[in-house]
Amino acid sequence: MSPIDPRRLALAALCEPDPERKAQAALDLFAGVRQALAIPEAECTASSLGGQAPADVTLAPGWRDTDWRPAAQQGAPLPGRPTLPRLVPAKDVPSRSPFTLEGRAALLHAICHIEFNAINLALDAVWRFPGMPEAFYVDWLRVAAEEACHFRMLRAHLATLGCAYGDCLAHDGLWTMCARTADDIVARMALVPRTLEARGLDATPLIQDKLTRAGDARAVEILNVILRDEVGHVAIGNRWYHHLCQARGLDAVALYPQLVQRHEAPRLRPPFNTAARLAAGFTEAELAYLAGDE
Repeated sequence: MSPIDPRRLALAALCEPDPERKAQAALDLFAGVRQALAIPEAECTASSLGGQAPADVTLAPGWRDTDWRPAAQQGAPLPGRPTLPRLVPAKDVPSRSPFTLEGRAALLHAICHIEFNAINLALDAVWRFPGMPEAFYVDWLRVAAEEACHFRMLRAHLATLGCAYGDCLAHDGLWTMCARTADDIVARMALVPRTLEARGLDATPLIQDKLTRAGDARAVEILNVILRDEVGHVAIGNRWYHHLCQARGLDAVALYPQLVQRHEAPRLRPPFNTAARLAAGFTEAELAYLAGDE
């Protein structure tokens, strides 16, 4: 079998517009890389990852160093996504209450859309930034696979509520920040996983409380899995942000507010899930900044 280039395949998966095929591509790609590098399955903490890879898969020589930007510029628009959901400004997405069937479906649809976009964010980190250590790509391929699992769980539960992914309005805030940081890997690590995605660490327990009161035990169970995995995803963002800052002689704490201002990232507001953020690798100084105590 011909060797595979994980970063080229990540770009192909990112371009895929069909949600199911994209999710499967993310799962298969991580399975292939895991097999090629002999990563023990016990090290994979996601929920029933799945994915298929040929028994004799190998990685192409020099796969970490190829610049795939010319191929991306000549290919399909990024990211590949279906015609629906219709994307509107965040302010135009109706508020969602879980205490009616329609409202609960809309709330879970919003989370499902976040997980679909999170597959794209992880795949984009893999193909876009060459020359990083092997572990960087393994980390983000793992994240893409885990997000694919989350998306599938939520979409299946939505179906029990009479809703399909695409039925509700959605916004594009996550990908907007991805585009703003396309040329700066330090900003990408700072502002996507450890800023926008870290919001989920704070919001999920509050949403779970509402869903519990609404009687949706399955949704709460799914969010337990997502929260567990997202602590790991944010930790990956933190690890690589600090790795890059250290390698470039940058002060990670002092730089972060500058990146927030430069790329117009939102200033996060409390309440914060301090325990989850500490578990994800935030320092006390970083938490003090979030709390406004800097």
